[in-house]
Amino acid sequence: MAFVEVAGLVKTFERRQALWGRPSLIRAVDGVSFTIDEGETFGLVGESGCGKTTTARCLLRLVEPTAGSFRLRGEEVFGLPAARLRRLRRDMQMVFQDPGSSLNPRMTAGAIVEEGLVIHALGSPAERRERVRELLDLVGLDTGAASRYPREFSGGQRQRIGIARALALRPAFLVADEPVSALDLSVQAQVVNLLMDLQQRFGLTLLLVAHDLRLVRHLCTRVAVMHRGRIVETGSAGTVFRTPAHPYTRALVSASAGLEPVTSIQP
Repeated sequence: MAFVEVAGLVKTFERRQALWGRPSLIRAVDGVSFTIDEGETFGLVGESGCGKTTTARCLLRLVEPTAGSFRLRGEEVFGLPAARLRRLRRDMQMVFQDPGSSLNPRMTAGAIVEEGLVIHALGSPAERRERVRELLDLVGLDTGAASRYPREFSGGQRQRIGIARALALRPAFLVADEPVSALDLSVQAQVVNLLMDLQQRFGLTLLLVAHDLRLVRHLCTRVAVMHRGRIVETGSAGTVFRTPAHPYTRALVSASAGLEPVTSIQP
């Protein structure tokens, strides 16, 4: 049994053409299925608007799916009652694309990282503060960072705060949604290397959502390619990128040919 099992995932949105017109249904995600083994880094790739971020948000039920199944460790996540879903959220967390908009500007970095521990009533205040210090150190931020606000950090540092927040509850399943696309090239490699180190250190099962094939090629063991809401090709990263079978995949690979690998960019 796979650690993560997604089957027939569908998400539709209503769109109104005019104020009094009948709404039409848009299938952002159309029957997506894939599995991820425990401890694996799995890539979900495709151009902007293909449905990959909506897929990721459905899995964590940040967006409610229209149909389909998602099992984590064999337990069906869709349809769980609120109390059980709340407990399960400790096992699945997300690193968001834009570290600027995903962090509350009115909270200090320490409060942002601690928030999940407070919500789930984990540890005493002193134990939570110590956990925050450990996490900030883990992602390469100094101890003084806890008392500073997001606006006082660079983009790369804000993403490190987001990663620390995601790790605070010791999740088993981590979703990273375009984790470096909003960052300058000069800091992308730093964040990529940090994610690689953390995944290996904690044995995280990682779903990497990205349009950058350079990033996926270096981080992922297997990959699924999305196009217009559907998965058109799945396989090992090496096979998919060396000998792509679907025309859309071939176009993606061709477009990325010759680009410098993210991990070779100097910090």
